[in-house]
Formats: sequence, structure tokens, C-alpha cells
Amino acid sequence: MIKVYSAQNAVDAHIIKGMLAQQGIVARVDGEFLQGGIGELPLIDLVTVSVSEEDYEKALKALQEYEGSD
Repeated sequence: MIKVYSAQNAVDAHIIKGMLAQQGIVARVDGEFLQGGIGELPLIDLVTVSVSEEDYEKALKALQEYEGSD
């Protein structure tokens, strides 16, 4: 699995995971349970979304389209 997105929080990560699922891309949310350690852990890249190597390029394209629509 390759990290494709660094989320602000677990909700943000699951929104991205759902958007990728609509594109037929299986994604995984990593680090969502680490949010309880805030204050002791660095805030950068705490919650991420990862996809398989085969879906990486397709996921990047879907994310660019999603971020461009905001």
C-alpha cells in the first residue's frame, strides 16, 4: 500500500476513502486511532489514506479532480 493522501482527521480520511471507493479504488485509512495521542505525537501525517500500487495513479487523478471541484 502507498500513501496517497494526508488527512486532517479521521472524518476527512473516511470521506476520501469513500470517494475513492466510488471510483472503484480500494483504500485503507491508517493512523486514525493515533489521534488520541495528540500532544505526544507529531501532528503531520498522523492520519493517511493508502491504496495499492496498481491503483496509485488512478487514485492521484481522482484526488486531483476532487480537490479541483471544491
